[in-house]
Amino acid sequence: MTTAFVTGTLLAISAMGQTGGSEAQVLNPNNLPIGKKGTLQAPVGKVIETGSGKEVGVDAVVEACKGKSFLFLGENHATMPHQQMQADLILGLVKAGRKVIVGLEMYTRPKQDFLDAWVAGKLTEEEFLTQSEWKSQWGFPYEFYKPVFEAARNTKSAMVALNVPRDWVRTTSRNGFDALPTSVRLQLPSSLDLTNKNHRMVFDSLMGGHSMGPAATMDKIYSSQVLWDEGMADSAVKYWNLAPRGPSTIFVVIAGSGHIMYGQGINYRLAKRGFKNGVTVVMSQAEKDETISKGIGEFFYLTKFDPKPASK
Repeated sequence: MTTAFVTGTLLAISAMGQTGGSEAQVLNPNNLPIGKKGTLQAPVGKVIETGSGKEVGVDAVVEACKGKSFLFLGENHATMPHQQMQADLILGLVKAGRKVIVGLEMYTRPKQDFLDAWVAGKLTEEEFLTQSEWKSQWGFPYEFYKPVFEAARNTKSAMVALNVPRDWVRTTSRNGFDALPTSVRLQLPSSLDLTNKNHRMVFDSLMGGHSMGPAATMDKIYSSQVLWDEGMADSAVKYWNLAPRGPSTIFVVIAGSGHIMYGQGINYRLAKRGFKNGVTVVMSQAEKDETISKGIGEFFYLTKFDPKPASK
């Protein structure tokens, strides 16, 4: 199971009380038969444009965003080169004249006011981390994400809490979407679309071929993943529709790569609502160069594997 997927997936599995099961076919999440056909070699430490296979830099990603309204950045959590790349892209987009909005998986909707106060310079770093409850909201050391938060604050780029409250995900993983209270379901689409076979393939591959129990159990865990993506897409749309913006505005979504790879997660949910104008950058880790699918995203950034710090 990849690091980018571990936080929410383990939350769902824990909620179900499932810890083991039979092995299924293991697929490499970075080399799935989805989208653009063909494969290429991704070198460690480089950003590549998947269409051409060329090694590129931040400027090429910024250039690719011309005329686009969304940039999807899929990270491995708490991986310094990934968060630094995110910060560099925010700064690069602003330098190019874009008005940037930064959407974060790291915070749930009720914490939006603290993000507003941070960008406005009304809170010190210590006050922000304490009042926004960083440790319980995300848990990974803030030092990894500091470049992103400083880039947004220094450029006055709005930051948006994309994530839905965790009890929504827990309830769905235990009992399904229909078990959510009416007050919650009124904040989301009336039903979850669970029919996207490509997204299910991504989910299954990220689960590492491990079956956590009966098919019905896995279906509930999968429905919680869809809720997660749908909720973050919904948060982005709500903010986009309310925020002052113009032709130069671009919404940068920062989330685990499992939420954006192959255009099947948050970006898929946004496309269903008419927001199809985006660029996807997937970030991953490996010990050595890796064969990847050209369909994974417009850009791919592979960094040297680094063990994760404790999340709490």
